[in-house]
Amino acid sequence: MIREMIRDVLLAGECDPVVADTGEEGWELLERDPSSYDAVVLDRTLPGIDGLEVLARIKDHGALDALPVILQTARAERDDVLAGLRAGAYYYLTKPFDSHTLQAIVRAAVRDHRNVRDLREQARKAIGAFSLLLRGAFGFRTLEEARWLATLAAQCTQAPEQVVLGLSELLVNAVEHGNLGIGYDDKSRLLQQDAWAAEIARRLELPEYRDRSALLEIDRAEDEVRFRIKDQGPGFDWQRYLAFSPERAFDTHGRGIALSRQVSFDRVEYLGSGNEVLAARAERRVVRTAGR
Repeated sequence: MIREMIRDVLLAGECDPVVADTGEEGWELLERDPSSYDAVVLDRTLPGIDGLEVLARIKDHGALDALPVILQTARAERDDVLAGLRAGAYYYLTKPFDSHTLQAIVRAAVRDHRNVRDLREQARKAIGAFSLLLRGAFGFRTLEEARWLATLAAQCTQAPEQVVLGLSELLVNAVEHGNLGIGYDDKSRLLQQDAWAAEIARRLELPEYRDRSALLEIDRAEDEVRFRIKDQGPGFDWQRYLAFSPERAFDTHGRGIALSRQVSFDRVEYLGSGNEVLAARAERRVVRTAGR
């Protein structure tokens, strides 16, 4: 009954849902054609393999690891939510729920996944010569410049398709939260009103913000690539965003920093008030030999 209700709500929200009765059936569909799906709504309690096992398989699969999973459950206690977040769920949906909440969360998941897919595609096409960069500094001001710069700078690493995800999140944060002063609650409201992009454009033209820029510095050593990002904002309470939090498990955003730490970098360190961040990724040492 719940499965059919979710299907009807998603159809009304202009989605094209594919329904599976069991964890095994759902996994077979995903494994057979990984590129066909933008999001998964997954019940935690399923016959056969349960939702957490399906989630673990998704996150271990190279072609599915960035697919957002909305974990549906009646178990909303902190420990249960934390277990789901640690397993890789980016969104939570607790029973009972209304159709507007479901549609909003699915829209957010699809938006995030399509952004990830576009970034990975751009990273594959980016200029190969960027991999030769040893040290550099770049200024940027807009979200478009941040994303474009992320696709190029990721080429400095041995895993650009992974790094571009987290690097893009950190660069975008420097613009929207740092330089433009859009707080967490502000973004929640703007996304709900479908006014986020318009507000970004408006603030970029305001006198108090239009001259602000952010800085990306890249330093490449033999065994590590370091990215230092600094904005001109006052900083923020960054500690609460370093890990996926049960308190924000039901929100439609706020996962970028934790995603960067989990997927893209070996360490992410905020400095001072939070308007400067250092992200580093270890690299395999390349040994070149010459011979006949």
